[in-house]
Amino acid sequence: MITRRRVLKLLGAGLATLVATAAYPFVEVLGSPFVTRYPLTPRGWTPGLKLRVAVLTDFHACEPWMTLQRVDSICAQAQALEPDIILPLGDYVPGAMRFVTKHFAASDWAASLGKLQAPLGVHAVLGNHDYWEDRAYQRDSTVLPFVVEALRGAGISTHVNEAVRLEKDGHAFWLAGLGDQLALRPNSSAGRPRLTGIDDLEGVLASIPDEAPVLLMAHEPDIYPSVPERVSLTLSGHTHGGQVNIFGWRPVAASAGSRPYPAGYFNEGGRELIVSRGLGCSGLPIRFGSWPEIVLLELGA
Repeated sequence: MITRRRVLKLLGAGLATLVATAAYPFVEVLGSPFVTRYPLTPRGWTPGLKLRVAVLTDFHACEPWMTLQRVDSICAQAQALEPDIILPLGDYVPGAMRFVTKHFAASDWAASLGKLQAPLGVHAVLGNHDYWEDRAYQRDSTVLPFVVEALRGAGISTHVNEAVRLEKDGHAFWLAGLGDQLALRPNSSAGRPRLTGIDDLEGVLASIPDEAPVLLMAHEPDIYPSVPERVSLTLSGHTHGGQVNIFGWRPVAASAGSRPYPAGYFNEGGRELIVSRGLGCSGLPIRFGSWPEIVLLELGA
């Protein structure tokens, strides 16, 4: 016999379950990042070159979701991994994030990132939101983006269609930073009917004069099908893992290339790609089945 007390207990349990289910996405949003490790030796990698790479991407700094204290904590967590090099992959600003209670000056979150240190340095690229929030850049793409100014002002090397040659234990490799593929929003007065990228993969690779392996930093994974064999490994963010991932079903994709490459490791014909789920959120402050992550690469392992 079902008593009134039993019914009330069942209703209470059901309500608690609904509340917990509704609250869970915010648990992931504010969760301490997992560290996802990838021990691999990419194609064309120099024998004997062992490299620990920490990848941080998509902070989307703002209150209450990605406070400066949380940025500091994430940077300290990455620092504790003792990487040889640290690579922030863009989208430092909140972008289209809703329910924001406070926006930060770029110099504030850049100062937190500026605390990062590694033997081979901290090397960054920009993401689409870093350009989209820059009204001056959207009007005139010849000006220096304010995010580039903030990062460089904090001592972080920032690369836009540039490559830099680095060495570890006498072994050389190249780090190539691709210009963002969605940097310029549609603007009829500027003659841009659609989203336009400033990426120049061909030009970046043409600037590399030797056969040392190349790591490509590309905020969006959309470029991956066009990446030639010359690149040993492509690193991307942007996707947030879809933000909502229910047993592999992701209803939203941040870009066309995000749908086939939402997160994790990909190998197509020997060409390799790693996409980070990133740290923050865009649009709505929701993560479900896509916990924030720091990627740690152990190359040559």
